[in-house]
Amino acid sequence: MKLIGIGGTNGSGKDTLSQILADDYGWLFVSASDDLIIPELKRRGLPLEREQMAALTAEWNRTNKGAVVDKAIEKFDAMSKTKVYNGLVISSIRHPWEVDRIHAHGGQVVWVDADPKVRYERIFNRGQGDKDRKTFQQFQAEEKAEMEHSGDQATLNMAGVKTMADIFITNDSNQIEDFKGLVKQKLGL
Repeated sequence: MKLIGIGGTNGSGKDTLSQILADDYGWLFVSASDDLIIPELKRRGLPLEREQMAALTAEWNRTNKGAVVDKAIEKFDAMSKTKVYNGLVISSIRHPWEVDRIHAHGGQVVWVDADPKVRYERIFNRGQGDKDRKTFQQFQAEEKAEMEHSGDQATLNMAGVKTMADIFITNDSNQIEDFKGLVKQKLGL
């Protein structure tokens, strides 16, 4: 199984990169947020806020380091019974334990970033509900909290993910063809 984990700042293009791999190269795209975390929050009747998402991931990590990756691989294994995929791409890698798990499976981690103002506009305009309706200052504060490690080993540590990434992509363009070209070049596709 080919495996790529996508980490990066909010609004940088993690899901877009994952969708490119799915649509153009035949990979299974599993979004940690949309396919794993949000359905569990809904099942529990919890609000779909970034704080709740982070708390759930920490809960999972306390019982299974790298749980998000394991859950995505389980999904890949189940879905591969009915369809052939060229690989698995997991979007929203947010903890070094997830990077460790990806590397243990022979995979790579890509870090995607973009100018903060560009990312804020993307998020604000993508229409995913109240969780994205923040001021620029709130956006920056949330990102700072997710980037910095809190001291609890199970919580988010995006800065740790960034330091462990294998490939770096800067996505300041809002032109999808520009991004596709960059992805093809950086990933050697």
